[in-house]
Order: sequence, then C-alpha cells, then structure tokens
Amino acid sequence: MSGVLLAADAPSFEKTVQPILVKTCSACHNARLNSGGLDVTPFLKPSSLTEQREGWQTILGKLKAGEMPPAGVPRPPQLDAAIAYLEGQFDLADRKVKPDPGRVTAHRLNRAEYSATIRDLLAVEFHAEQSFPTDDLGSGFDNSGDVLTISPVLMEKYLAAAESIASRAMAIDPLPKPIEVQFHAKDKKIRRVDASTIEATGRLDFDGEYVVRFGLPGEREADAKPVTLGFWMDGKLLHTMPVETKPSGLVYFNPYSEEQMRLFLPEGQHVFRAGFIGDDFVQGLTAKDLYNSKKNKYLDSITFIGPYRPQAEPESRKLILICDPATGQACVDKIITNLAHRAYRRPVTRAEVASLEKFVALAKSQGQSIEQGIQLTLEAILVSPDFLFRIEHDPAPAGEAHRVTDVELASRLSYFLWSSMPDAELSSLAEAGKLHEAAVLDAQVKRMIADPRSSALADNFAGQWLELRNLDVVKPDPDKFPEWNPELRDSMRTETRLFFDHILRENRPLAEFLDAHYTYLNARLAKFYGIPGVEGDEFRRVDLATDQRGGLLGQASVLTVSSYPTRTSVVIRGKYILSNILGTPPPPPPPDVPLLDEAAVGATASLRQQMEAHRANAVCASCHAKMDVLGFGLENYNGIGKWRTMDGKFPVDATGTLPNGKSFNGPAQMREALLSRLPDFAQCMTEKMLTYALGRGVGPNDRRTVEEVDRDLAAQNYPFQSFIFEVVHSLPFQSRRGEVTSSQNLVKPKEVAAR
Repeated sequence: MSGVLLAADAPSFEKTVQPILVKTCSACHNARLNSGGLDVTPFLKPSSLTEQREGWQTILGKLKAGEMPPAGVPRPPQLDAAIAYLEGQFDLADRKVKPDPGRVTAHRLNRAEYSATIRDLLAVEFHAEQSFPTDDLGSGFDNSGDVLTISPVLMEKYLAAAESIASRAMAIDPLPKPIEVQFHAKDKKIRRVDASTIEATGRLDFDGEYVVRFGLPGEREADAKPVTLGFWMDGKLLHTMPVETKPSGLVYFNPYSEEQMRLFLPEGQHVFRAGFIGDDFVQGLTAKDLYNSKKNKYLDSITFIGPYRPQAEPESRKLILICDPATGQACVDKIITNLAHRAYRRPVTRAEVASLEKFVALAKSQGQSIEQGIQLTLEAILVSPDFLFRIEHDPAPAGEAHRVTDVELASRLSYFLWSSMPDAELSSLAEAGKLHEAAVLDAQVKRMIADPRSSALADNFAGQWLELRNLDVVKPDPDKFPEWNPELRDSMRTETRLFFDHILRENRPLAEFLDAHYTYLNARLAKFYGIPGVEGDEFRRVDLATDQRGGLLGQASVLTVSSYPTRTSVVIRGKYILSNILGTPPPPPPPDVPLLDEAAVGATASLRQQMEAHRANAVCASCHAKMDVLGFGLENYNGIGKWRTMDGKFPVDATGTLPNGKSFNGPAQMREALLSRLPDFAQCMTEKMLTYALGRGVGPNDRRTVEEVDRDLAAQNYPFQSFIFEVVHSLPFQSRRGEVTSSQNLVKPKEVAAR
C-alpha cells in the first residue's frame, strides 16, 4: 500500500507542470495573443518534453531566471517543484542518449592566429590585419571553422605574404641603399600627444637596423634635471636613453640638440612614439611656455635612416638554420624536416620531406644557393594547407565519435589559450602520447596560462566577447565629447585588458567581472574618472574608494562601445548585458520601428521619458521591458563612460526592477542585483568560452556539457581558470564525431525494395 501511495504522490507532468501552463501562462501565451512569440498550447502534453525540447529549454530558462511569470502575476506555489521536475526529466532523457561531441570543420588560421603562428614559428613580426581581408564572424567569434573560407583574393595574399615572410626570415636578399625619412612638427607629420610626447605613423618597407634621430629644440633652466627619452613602436617600449636639458653655457649656444639610437625595426605599418618618461618639469609651465625654446626642451621631429644590415644574426635564421646547410644534404634534410614539422604542427613523413626538397633542387638548377633553395621551400610550406589549416582526421567509422589524437589536442589547446602553434614542450608531450593524461594536461594548461602568450585570451577572446575591438571604429561626436582622443581610447582598452588578464592569471571568481572593487588606471584615465592620486602613464592596480565604478559595467571601454556617437543608448546597453552577461540575447527588432526624437533628448524630455513613450508601442514593449531597465541602470555614465548626474537639463533616473523582482537605484545597486543572476552569467561564460575554444557554435548536443561544467563550477564558486580547465577536459574539446559523407546517406535500390 505504501508503494502505491508513494507512486500516487510522485511528481508528474499532469500534476506539477500542466496546471502552471494552463492557469498562469496560457492567459498571455496562447494562439490569439502569442505574447513574446510563444503559444503554450503545444507544450500541454507530456510528449512535448521530447517533441518540443528546444522550446522547453527556453521556457525553463525564463522560469529559472525569474523572468516568468512577469511582475504583477502571482507566482504559482508549485513553480519550484515544476522547475525541479523539468530539470530531472531532461537530465534523465540526456543520460539515455549517447553523447555527441560534434565536429569542427577544417579550421583555417584567422588573421590573429596567422600572425602569432608566424611569430612563434619564425620570429618574424607580420601584421596579417594590415594585409589580409577581415575574417567573417561565426557565433560571435572570428575563429569559427565554418566561416573561415579561402577566397581567390585571400589566396593571392597568402602567396605574397609567404614570399615576403620567407625573405625576411632568411635575411639573405640584398637591402636597398639607406634613405632618410623625417617626421617633423612643422610639416604636420607628427602629432603632439602632450607636451612631452610626439607620435608619427609610417611604414617601413624592409626589416633592418635603423638610426632613429630625435630633434630636441629648446633648453631648460640651469638646475633642471636630465630626462629619460623613450622610444615606442606600436605601444611597446623599445629603448630609453638619458637626455641633458640644461643650457651648454656657450655664448652663442643654439638651444637645439639631437639624440639618436640604432635599433632593429621590422617591416610594416607602425605607430612610433617618442617622449620624456615621468617628465614633471612641464607640469610647472604655462601653456604658452610649453614650446618656448627659452623655457622648455621638447621633441619636434623623428628621423629614420636605413635600412642597414643587422649587426647580429636575426633570431629567425637561428630558428631555421639549425645546422650549416653547406655541410651537405643530411643537414638540408634536417632543416626541412624541422621546418615542416613545426609549421604543420605534427610529425612529417619522409615522402613529405622529399617533396619539399624538390624546391631546393629547383633553386640550385637555376644557379641559386642552398640557402635560397631553403627560402623557396619555406615559401611552399607557408602556402600549404597543412600550415594554413588545422586539419583533424577521422580514423573511426563514419559518423562515430572518437578522441582526437594527442597531436591534434595540442593544437586545440595552443590555439585556444595562445592563438598560436604548440611550443616544443607541448608538442613533445603530444607526440609521446602523454598529453591526454589528466595530470599532464592540467599541468600544461597551468603552464600555458602563466605564459605571456596567454594574453591572446584578453586580445581575442575578451576583445570579441566584450566587443572591445569596436573601440577602433567608434567615433564619438567631438562636440558632445571633447575629451575623446586616441590616448583616452587606448587607455580605456588597456584598463579592460589588464582587468581581464588579472582575473585570468590570479584565478579570481567570476563575480569580480560584475562587481570588483578595483581596476587598472593611469593618470589620464584616472583623471577622466575623477579618481585622485594616480600619476604617470604607467597602468597600475587602483582600489576604488567609491561605488561609482566597479567591474566591467563601470569601465569606459564597455560603456563607449554600447553607446551612440552622440548619446547613450539604454537599448544598446541593455542588449549588451543580455547578450554578453546573461546569455539571453533579444530577438532582432521588428521592421519600421519608430525613431526617437534626437533633438528632444536632454532638451525638452529626458531619455527615460522618450523611451517610456517608445515602449508604449505594443510591438516594442515585450523586448524593451527587459533591455531598457538594464540600460537605465547605467545612465549615470555618458556616451564615453564619464560619470554624470544630469542628462542635459534633467536629473538622471537610474532606477529599475529586474524581472526576478530585484530593484535597484544606480549602477552600484544594479551590479548587486546582477550578482543574484550569477548562474546565468556562468552559463553565458561557459557557452562563449566553449564556442571560442572549439571554433564552432554551441548546439543542443552540447547542452549536457554546458550543464555539467556549470554544476562543477558552482560548487567551486566559479573561479575563472576553472572555466578553462573544465572546457579543456570536456567531451567536445577532446573528441569529435566522424563525418558522414553524402554517399553514405544515399538509399540503395535494394533497400527501397526491401521496404
């Protein structure tokens, strides 16, 4: 009898779920109203749990997030039981299905991966973003194998790049006669960053050593201290030297001097910067005296003289010529085998080496040297599909899942964490068949995160997840935002990059992305934020003394890329949070959406008043109810992230209530409210990191992996490095499904007759 009672009392679809759909949901979500594009009628049967699985996953997500039932509708008392029942049924169904790791198509190196691979393979700096077409996006990232195709134009670019890179790496082609190119303030060829720093953009056509000469007009008072002159290329400090600023004491002294340095500079378009480091002297000068040669010594020109043959052997030649090819064919074989092995990221066969050696023979038949033959061979390697693509093989029967080889796993790991090829240690473990062992794999992940090359995660993963790359294309209105300039933009980007890098390397909890009480600032950005006590150009960690800032949503980079050029946008910012933090992107807007009256914003009506009128349109209301409330929580920041309390003539109203009932007033309270949805943020992060790591979109077959990762991480309080370890150990990362060819899908005539 007790067993019968237990069975009768057990939760069931009809008792636990169906009543909620009928009594609470169907009033709005029916065939007539179809609110939010949902009619629950097809979900009223128990069989819908399998027949309408994807729809049920969406419903379950909204129930768990507290978005449904909406505010004002009583919460059914059995809602928690219904959620538990649905999760249990889906988990049971998933366990009955054989796991599917999915498959990744042959993965072409994108521009960032190509550049980093050339750097690590040959020690040659090549900027693919300056030479190759922009990579397409797939599932939000530009490393998706499905969209990384090769067009005829790109193939031509690859051929030209291979010739140039091979020439630069071997460094045996003759250099032209040195020339002199000057960038001078009087010709408006330099930009004054500030009173101590100048900047010029130019192209070098050849690798080589260059004499870099700096023109320094003026002098400072007799007791002025010497300064340190720094020279940067593309943001990297290359060299420093002391510079005397005092008068010479000569009667006919001309207050002009020159300093110079000789450096190796790579081919390509570069941004050069020269400046006095930590120059306190100019702080005491008036604006009219900054460029008065009797009051100050300053920079006004940069001159390049070159190229010259490097005095030391380039690192690239050391990587290629691992023995002296003049000693004979055995050395040539060794060089080519090593080159192909590293470039193809796998061991090579004797037949492949023999095929490449034909290029050496071809060069020799044309009267060229052995080194020129090796250069030609390198060109061939760099246009090979084995270099340009990450190719994985399917030894298992078609359609069957199998573990990727350790060598393939090494490439998956290195391009995930470094956006580049495996190094010698990783390759050695892979080729020894040890990399898949859990302890070995964990040790390598830990080592690779600690390596400087893991900064690629900040540049390429965070740069796309947080849309930071858009900082290069946004153009805030200079009349509305006069503080905006390239230095402020770069400082914004650096803050977020260093912040992400810190959370990664220090294994901080995921919650700090939402509400960290520290950030990374230099004097320029600290002044923009109104934070005192930060001096100099160097970035450092700064503890925040107020709650005006905190986490990603208080950083100007994020606030700028989620604004219009002329004003803030609660819609864009709300969509940004939904898409990148909560993992619930809204659908595309319907056609013919009415536009705001831009002239009225801040003048005759606040942005909030405008948006409330906008939401009165029933077509717009369903999505804007979720987006706008989040955007309004950030209205204390203007269109480039500066704190404000007024929107034109109107006080900022940054209040709101999330769908789960959490109310807030201002950014600090909204951050606290978002922390209540940390599991949603964790799932969003898992899906985005898995997408980036695999180079493909996350689909229904990956649901079990995402749920297992989230379950494991919740028990650990979501330490950030654990997302990486969990992804690396996941089934989709370590396995793949074999491809079913079209011929295997064909039905044979005899099979038709049998049916």
